[in-house]
Amino acid sequence: MLVMARIIGAQGILGWVKLKTYTEYAESLTDYKTWWLGNTDNAGAENILPHWREQAIETFAVQNKGLIAKFPSCNDRTAAESYRGLLVAIPRSLLPPQPEGEFYWSDLIGLRVENVAGDHLGMVENLMDTGANQVLCVRMVNKKELLIPFIGSAIKQVSVADKKISVDWAVDWDKQH
Repeated sequence: MLVMARIIGAQGILGWVKLKTYTEYAESLTDYKTWWLGNTDNAGAENILPHWREQAIETFAVQNKGLIAKFPSCNDRTAAESYRGLLVAIPRSLLPPQPEGEFYWSDLIGLRVENVAGDHLGMVENLMDTGANQVLCVRMVNKKELLIPFIGSAIKQVSVADKKISVDWAVDWDKQH
C-alpha cells in the first residue's frame, strides 16, 4: 500500500470527510474509485481500524488545493468524524511506475535527512510545491521545521530502501543566508 492521504476530520454536516493529501496534486486520488483505509500505528487510538479495508467513494471535490470526499452510508457529521485519523492508501500495483530519479511523495515522507557532513537534520514530514520546485518539509530534532528545495544542487541521494535522503545543506543554513 502507498499512503496517499490522511483523513483529518469532517467537512460540513452531510457526511463528507476532509483529507490532507501526501501527493503532488490533491486531485491525484480522484483517479481511483476505491481507496483502502487503515492506520499503521493504531495502538490505543479510538476509531482506528487495525487492518486496511476497502472503501468505495461516492463522490469527491477539490477545494482550495485540498480534497473532500463522501463515502456511501456516511450521511452525517458524526459518521464522518469516525473516519478521523485514518490513512488513505492505494495498492502500489495500481500506480504507474516512476521513472528513474523520480519518487512518489509518500515514499519520501518519514525518510531520515542527513547532510553530506553526516549531520542528522531530521525526518521528512511533508512536501510542498512552490511552483518553481518541490520542497522537503523536514521536522528537525529540535522540533523546528527546515525547508529544503528538492533540486539537484541540494538533494544528493535518495534511498527509499535505506530510508535516507542525503542533502548538501548545513544544519544552520538559515543563519548563514
